Amino acid sequence: MSDGKLAYETRRAAKAGMSLEKWLARKGKLAASRAREASAVKPAPKKPGLFSRLLEKAQKPL
Repeated sequence: MSDGKLAYETRRAAKAGMSLEKWLARKGKLAASRAREASAVKPAPKKPGLFSRLLEKAQKPL
């Protein structure tokens, strides 16, 4: 960690009333839980585009 980043994290930890080690551990756990939540969410299926819909309509019998 660079000196500037370390100083920033130290100020954030002091503002939260924690030690630097405790702050970094909490921050790491929070990032890991957010990553797990993001990977668990599945995106909605994508709607077919304009050309796909037009081709589908063109292939249907009259």
